[in-house]
Amino acid sequence: MAWIIVGLGNPGYEYEGTRHNTGRMAVEYFAKNAKLSEWKEDTKSKSLVSRGVIGKTLVALVLPNTFMNKSGAAVAKFVKSPKAAERMAVVYDDLDLPLGTMKISYNRGSGGHKGVESIMKVLKTKKFTRVRVGVSQSTASGAIRKPVGEKVVVNYILTKFKPHELEQLKTIFKKVSRALEVIATEGTERAMNEFN
Repeated sequence: MAWIIVGLGNPGYEYEGTRHNTGRMAVEYFAKNAKLSEWKEDTKSKSLVSRGVIGKTLVALVLPNTFMNKSGAAVAKFVKSPKAAERMAVVYDDLDLPLGTMKISYNRGSGGHKGVESIMKVLKTKKFTRVRVGVSQSTASGAIRKPVGEKVVVNYILTKFKPHELEQLKTIFKKVSRALEVIATEGTERAMNEFN
């Protein structure tokens, strides 16, 4: 059975390279690394899709071209039931993790992330894999410096990464790619044991 891997972000040039597009950037990196098919526009789902095989597992990578809070509508075209959602991994930016880190979780809440909320609402389930990629600043000692207040958070997640941060992202995207391979070929639990 195939795996659906979703990279969350906002469509359009002005959002490229922003913190809120980290999930989308990570999945684009994965598609290139794993030598999957070119991205094709799927007009029905309003998304870009890349397909291929990882190990012996068919995978479809989906980048919704809807805005973040409408991600569920795009994903629903690929994931037809709560049962099917168990073979879906959603990659997205997480303010609760420092930049340069990632965490895999399963069957959890949205943590306030509008894209994940939208998917949970449309698919009527929380039972899917999340690959959370940290985007928050941290102090020299490693303590997280999370932005506070709705306006501050929105401004922060819509700012573009600085060049030195993009270098950190490359390293974490390699790790995310390896984790997605393990998820697709050996399952979420195995990936959590290895990468968390």
